[in-house]
Amino acid sequence: MSSLSLAVRDCSTMLRRNLLHARRYPSLTLNLLLTPVMLLLLFVYIFGDVMSAGMGGGGADRSEYIAYVVPGILLMTIGSTVIGAAVSVATDMSEGIVARFRTMAIHRGSVLVGHVVGNVLQSVASVVLVGAVAVAIGFRSKDATALEWLAAFGLLALFALALTWIAVGMGMASPNAEAASNSAMPLILLPLISSAFTPIDAMPGWFQPIAQYQPFTPAIETLRGLLLGTGIGNNGWIAVAWCLGLAVLGYRWSASKFGQDPK
Repeated sequence: MSSLSLAVRDCSTMLRRNLLHARRYPSLTLNLLLTPVMLLLLFVYIFGDVMSAGMGGGGADRSEYIAYVVPGILLMTIGSTVIGAAVSVATDMSEGIVARFRTMAIHRGSVLVGHVVGNVLQSVASVVLVGAVAVAIGFRSKDATALEWLAAFGLLALFALALTWIAVGMGMASPNAEAASNSAMPLILLPLISSAFTPIDAMPGWFQPIAQYQPFTPAIETLRGLLLGTGIGNNGWIAVAWCLGLAVLGYRWSASKFGQDPK
């Protein structure tokens, strides 16, 4: 077999291993998935009428706020799901299985690839489930074209890839699973201070730069424009740049940590 075939075989084996772990221990994924679902239901049914009235300057219309809030919830779902990658990697590191993999005749990058691809697949599945809940409570995307739907799916997958690499790096750098979970919490908190739930121009002036210049806001604005068939301006390029930058940073961080000798 060629070196490429061997690498693909090892990556497939590690991917299968991680998917089996996710299937045998689904409680972590379900707990992380519960957060965006609860926030979606909370903001739609508790705050929906008030928020829509304040944003529109007219009567309350919960359906308009559903359309506004769902894109942010979908990206928050990815941020929540990738915490599982950080915990899984930290667990492997602390239990010594990664040190064992280093001594085996396998492709060194297959361990990381298995974690990353497995978590991206879990993130996409989580987004589909949360999207189904959103549709069930009234979200509709009537003006989006098939091309815009395809672009929206591509953005979600790219965002999941970028955040997963960052989460893998966090897991590699953490001494245990608990520390990895805590270090990855900003991936859930950042959407709360973005344009996910309220427009940036409605925020205090001193707070607007914090919400504007972070990776979630341009991604949310791009996804919102694609799903609703409205303009996205330059948010699309900014979101892609953020995704590529985070993916490269996370990859280099993870590869550097993986290449270090165990202490």
